Amino acid sequence: MNERSKILEPQVTVELASKSGLTKEEYDQIVKILGRLPSYTELGMFSVMWSEHCSYKNSIVELKKLPRKGGRLLVEAGEENAGLVDIGEGYAVAFKIESHNHPSAVEPYQGAATGVGGIMRDIFTMGARPIASLNSLRFGKIDLPRTKFLLKGVVKGIGDYGNSFGVPTVAGDVYFDECYDDNPLVNAMSVGIVRREHIARAIASGEGNLVVIVGSSTGRDGIHGATFASEEISEESDAKRPSVQVGDPFTEKLLLEATLEAIKLGLVVGVQDMGAAGITCSTAEMSARGKVGMEIELDNVHVREKNMSAYEIMLSESQERMLLVVLPENIKKLEEVFRKWDLDISVIGRVTGNGRVHIHHQGETVADVPAESMVLGGGAPVYVREKKVPSYIDLLRAKDLSGISEPGDYSSCILSMLSSPNMSSRNWITRQYDSMVRTDTITEIRGDAAVVRIKGTKKALAMKTDCNPRYVYLNPYRGAEIAVAESARNVVCVGAKPIAITNCLNFGNPYKPEVFWQFSEAIRGIGDACRALETPVTGGNVSFYNESPVRSVFPTPVIGMLGEVSDYSRCISAGFKKVGDAVIVLGKAIGHLGGSEYLNYMHGMIAGDAPDLDLDLEKGVQSACLEMIEHGWLNSAHDISDGGLAIALAECCILSHPHDLGIEFTAGNALRLDKFLFGEDQSRIVISCDTKDLDNVRQSAKTHNVELSEMGHVIPKEFKLLQAGVQLSVKEMREVYMESLRRRIEG
Repeated sequence: MNERSKILEPQVTVELASKSGLTKEEYDQIVKILGRLPSYTELGMFSVMWSEHCSYKNSIVELKKLPRKGGRLLVEAGEENAGLVDIGEGYAVAFKIESHNHPSAVEPYQGAATGVGGIMRDIFTMGARPIASLNSLRFGKIDLPRTKFLLKGVVKGIGDYGNSFGVPTVAGDVYFDECYDDNPLVNAMSVGIVRREHIARAIASGEGNLVVIVGSSTGRDGIHGATFASEEISEESDAKRPSVQVGDPFTEKLLLEATLEAIKLGLVVGVQDMGAAGITCSTAEMSARGKVGMEIELDNVHVREKNMSAYEIMLSESQERMLLVVLPENIKKLEEVFRKWDLDISVIGRVTGNGRVHIHHQGETVADVPAESMVLGGGAPVYVREKKVPSYIDLLRAKDLSGISEPGDYSSCILSMLSSPNMSSRNWITRQYDSMVRTDTITEIRGDAAVVRIKGTKKALAMKTDCNPRYVYLNPYRGAEIAVAESARNVVCVGAKPIAITNCLNFGNPYKPEVFWQFSEAIRGIGDACRALETPVTGGNVSFYNESPVRSVFPTPVIGMLGEVSDYSRCISAGFKKVGDAVIVLGKAIGHLGGSEYLNYMHGMIAGDAPDLDLDLEKGVQSACLEMIEHGWLNSAHDISDGGLAIALAECCILSHPHDLGIEFTAGNALRLDKFLFGEDQSRIVISCDTKDLDNVRQSAKTHNVELSEMGHVIPKEFKLLQAGVQLSVKEMREVYMESLRRRIEG
């Protein structure tokens, strides 16, 4: 228990509020809500709950424009700890993505590890067992010592936590650019399965019910973590290492099993993870959702450090903790469950009917606040920020790209592209992750998305994260549309129907009109694409202030796509399967080089506009591909994206391992050759099929009004692009592709 020596709190002033991240206007509003000056503990509670990280005060107006309900969604986005989607047969999927960018910038190992732990808790507080983990990472120039330090720390943190916790890390994406030199992006996604009768809610109800804290002891780690996540990275950020939490995956595993057991036994009225803002957030949000209050006695909180103040206990973000509401008659059974799993459990209060969070410490009232006043949609401030089109937009789009030189040697160009940090294999990263724990990952599907079985059924889930930040930088609206479309295309290519998304919106300072314009346009693009593809938004995370005094990151709205597979035996992968198979491209080649990897890596330019996107065509291509897979007409499918057609074909060869299958490419095209080979036109998929199924494939494309180009056929061991004079061995391409990133990281 906390030591009883009296702890004096500082005098609250406007200046102190400012140091806590509150504006004078916000401080005045707090005084008005309370009808008096706030105590130091109350000031801390408001400062974290009204931070951007918790309140979304600068983003909620825009977020409400997204399609956040309908379809198979069981809860509207933002109502619960995670999104919830019905997949039939009595099952639902809980999934969500969140950022841990700022912590990872100053302490990469713990920042990434606790990001994984936090998103896992969001899933199992819903009553769902996590079955898969994904991550979306952005780093600076690969050759910088700081980039290598951050990358190694983040990857080890993700691997150590996920592997120890026992959930497979199955997919993700990694991107390098100098705009992330100071601000890496570390976005963690988790997916879980729950029987519908065991879904738990993050709500407090029932006056007189007990409020219980379970799991790890509360310490001083992570205090003001939410506020830290709501400011720019600067030279002073290193001094805020105490704002970074410390994780323990083994305790989290025990907490998972105990929580799911308690939910299954019907012992839990409501449950919420203690993530950002700790006890403050969970008590306020659960009370506000249930339109009730809580009476909390901090002397009953199990702590691990002496002389902790009420402020410290309320704001601590110590990991592996949950807040539960339980009927008084069930408390003994609940204690038995958690003690069986060797976890601490303490009754710290009760539910009241007055709508206030009333906090006691050392015999005194240290906080008495209306729960509704602190939360999103209640009394938390809501702002409409100024928007302004950045001046660089017109300058970059106006650049004439027709004068760039063609490669003198296309073979060397393709090998060079395969060695690019943004193209080459991530096996140095993925081999540090356990993708097979729980044995449900279908590892033979080496394709554009991960596929995970649902035990006891023929069903599976396909999942992928995606975003090309260059596109969003050049055209936030269309770039965000493409992020949704490509992530949907990824799950389609393995044989899954896209059903819903989660998003992690990583941007700079929202008080800068140019940044807020980027954000608003990206939201508009996500919304339009989701409506067209019928993939509603289940929730997610907004991460602002991803900038330093030197630069802001590219706007990076990462999309986490969920796809449903009715029979996983029909799933296919990206690699070619059989000599003689026809190789076909669904979709139309236009030769768009703006924002492309070819333009960036081979010519050192980020210019032009993002590629065009026709959402009707996109839907037709996806529907045609899915129909072909479901009928068993295809042997492989691979999305054409970064690097264009040439790199997609090369990857189909490389992923044919161990068969070393290549391609002889015989089709002609009127486009300039580098535009044809490296243009990143959207809504295209490389497919291969047995020649006996060609007529069915042609008819399906025609039915869905999709252009089809027969490019060539699969051959042994060689990659031949006849028009370009390219003749490479698949073995040579694989060596470059598989080893380039490792050599740059370790070199």
